[in-house]
Amino acid sequence: MENNLKSLRAEKGWSQAALGDQLEISRQSVNAIETGRYDPSLPLAFKIARLFGCSIEAIFDDSKAS
Repeated sequence: MENNLKSLRAEKGWSQAALGDQLEISRQSVNAIETGRYDPSLPLAFKIARLFGCSIEAIFDDSKAS
């Protein structure tokens, strides 16, 4: 699943570690989500969306999912 988490994070000036701290996940998990190696759980996706003040669909694009 594609996402624009990296650009949203950059707009805030946050490191992967800082975002991970806010989401209560590791920096490695943030990296895996950003690079598409890991799709977040639904509760985590909602938490990310709330943190950035937008909808899940505005961050994650599943149109290319198999």
